[in-house]
Amino acid sequence: MGRLGKWLLGLAVVVGIVVATLAAFQGSIAVALMRGVVERNMAADPIGALEDGLHVGLCGAGAPLPDPSRGGPCAVVIAKRGDAARVFAVDAGSAGVRTMAQMQVPPGSIDSVLLTHFHSDHIDGLGELAMQRWVNRMATSPLPVHGPQGVERVVNGFNEAYAQDFVYRTEHHGADIVPPSGAGLVSAAYETPVDGTDTVVIDEDGLRILAFNVDHTPVAPAVGYRIDFDGRSIVVSGDTVKSANLIRAAQGADLLLHEALSPTLVDVLTQAAQAAGLSNIERITRDILDYHTYPVQAAEAAQEAGVSLLVFHHIVPALPLSALEGVFTEGVADAYDGPTVVAADGDFWSLPTGSDEISYSDRL
Repeated sequence: MGRLGKWLLGLAVVVGIVVATLAAFQGSIAVALMRGVVERNMAADPIGALEDGLHVGLCGAGAPLPDPSRGGPCAVVIAKRGDAARVFAVDAGSAGVRTMAQMQVPPGSIDSVLLTHFHSDHIDGLGELAMQRWVNRMATSPLPVHGPQGVERVVNGFNEAYAQDFVYRTEHHGADIVPPSGAGLVSAAYETPVDGTDTVVIDEDGLRILAFNVDHTPVAPAVGYRIDFDGRSIVVSGDTVKSANLIRAAQGADLLLHEALSPTLVDVLTQAAQAAGLSNIERITRDILDYHTYPVQAAEAAQEAGVSLLVFHHIVPALPLSALEGVFTEGVADAYDGPTVVAADGDFWSLPTGSDEISYSDRL
């Protein structure tokens, strides 16, 4: 090997050592950063830091269609007074519990779930939510799932599917860490309301949750929820066409979380399916037009109910480009004179006690 060859070989060795050293150094920095983040997150008490009042965050603002910014429908509602807080999940769409963690909502904090109906995209995250709540809380009783008649069948099905998982986790970690009595779900069925009436789901210590009937035909039962706490109020529509009964139940609410489907954008999917010869997809995109609310219709409902803030969620179709939000909300400002938001996962609103304020953040 000539001098040049030896020199190049030596240089390669030196470069290799430098690269390896830098890689190891970067790895050490990454571990240190990870340690700091994990320690802060585990020690944090984000719910305890909230001001008194009613709070709602979106752990899933989407629908069954894939959307990079929105998982399956899921909302977290927190009623806080002093050191006490009640935490509810409204529906449990896929990836909801993972988004909760990103929002710093501890899965172990969830007290119960409120289901609006039993479409798959509203329930498919129940098993994961129950498991995470169980092990993080060291729960000694199952996660209650409130819903109209039929919720028992949903709960029983998830419990059966997870039955072996329950055994594995307790055997591995011990009954003191993962108490077997806390595994899974327990149904809390209530009488399905009819138009003009409400069913009281919870009424205690200033917190009142009412279920009201909505129209998601052929899906039945289907309900929305009104949540009142210490003078503040949130209404969740569930899936529905424009509903006079929802307008009745939402009168004077601070925040209306309303599903919305854009017929203009869904028509883009229909035409593409037709052009591709996908007759089944074409049929589905035409069918979904008749059991959801259009954004302008939701705006009309918000105006008629006199709500302070309208938040669109269960967004159909996906909006991969921000410019599509303008198309989605076309005509809304003419129908509703209040503020509107096209929600994405992680959006969070606080309604402090003793105030008309509604503040926004992108995490808890």
